[in-house]
Amino acid sequence: MVGAGPAGRSLTHRLIRHGVATTLVDPHPTRSWTPTYAAWTDELPGWVHPEAIAATTAAIAAHAHRPIRIDRSYTVFHTDGLQRSLAVDDATVITARAREVAEHHVVLDDGRVLGATHVIDCRGPTGRPRPRQTAFGVVVPTAAARTAIGDAEAVLMDWRAPQSEDSWDADGPAPSFLYAVPVADDRTLLEETCLVGDPAVTIAELAQRLSRRLAGTGIDSRHAGHTERVSFPMLGATLRPWRCRPLRHGAAGGLLNPTTGYGVAAMLTAADDVAAAIVAGSDAVSVMWPARARAVWRLRVAGLGVLLDLDPAQTVDFFDAFLSLPPPAQRAYLSDRADLAGTLTTMARVFGTLDASGRRTVLRSVSRVDHAIGRASRRRRSSAR
Repeated sequence: MVGAGPAGRSLTHRLIRHGVATTLVDPHPTRSWTPTYAAWTDELPGWVHPEAIAATTAAIAAHAHRPIRIDRSYTVFHTDGLQRSLAVDDATVITARAREVAEHHVVLDDGRVLGATHVIDCRGPTGRPRPRQTAFGVVVPTAAARTAIGDAEAVLMDWRAPQSEDSWDADGPAPSFLYAVPVADDRTLLEETCLVGDPAVTIAELAQRLSRRLAGTGIDSRHAGHTERVSFPMLGATLRPWRCRPLRHGAAGGLLNPTTGYGVAAMLTAADDVAAAIVAGSDAVSVMWPARARAVWRLRVAGLGVLLDLDPAQTVDFFDAFLSLPPPAQRAYLSDRADLAGTLTTMARVFGTLDASGRRTVLRSVSRVDHAIGRASRRRRSSAR
């Protein structure tokens, strides 16, 4: 296992539980994780330890053109607790950087060669620095956060523009939204988020937007004690992760949803699938990437292209339509990696609510992404020959 982030550590943890002798390689295997991770509660496998959970809400609020209540439980991880709960004490942990990663061996930076029946690459995304998701957040007492989010337990997306603007200008910079979740019994994260941009909104700009958004609430984000900065690519090294050899697991291996940035729950769930495949002597790639999962991935990549092409006003229209769908329709698109019929149905429902301009943007974006995927596939076949 190469990489000790959430993907590598969770897969190592589950392989050990399945009785598989595992070696974990990482230059900093005990480095503390710092991001705030979250997931829809129904995405989590049953083995997740209670110490990994910071808070769970029965529903979550949103706001695009109108306030929306999403009746679907939402869980915020306790980052330290999650890392501790994914115990790897029974693995062989090697503190080193991998210089070469192949299907049956790893070459370390000091020249050592490690042989293995299976090698899985769990390092983060490389080679595609854009597009990115960016965010800037502050952690404040929950009582203080009430002045910004009202009575909601948590806010998934508040697309209203910061106070100094009436609305997002169709010809202006990429929009951002407020994300607000409990991270402890008495602490709440308030985060200004650019869902995706190419280039993305800078952290500095998001910090300024958050300050403007919170103006008049009694919260001065410029003097907050704890801040969070987020910036990560929304795509891995390839548009066809099922063709990676060795298997890539995690954000770089297609388990990060490129339209939302969520991925930890998918990594936790898929860890058991990969472990079971290895124990059974099956091809883990085939288990992870059946035809329907590949098709859903392509649709999600197309969805990313749509989000990048929507202007700010269209973006709010799009999410007003999506967030107004019933939770089962949202779940089909957001959470199930292999629900092709559900994904297509949800996309069609959102498409049907858009105006003519929005529909033209969607069709143009999907066509361009399909062309790019096809071109990448042809290049790979040509190089193979």
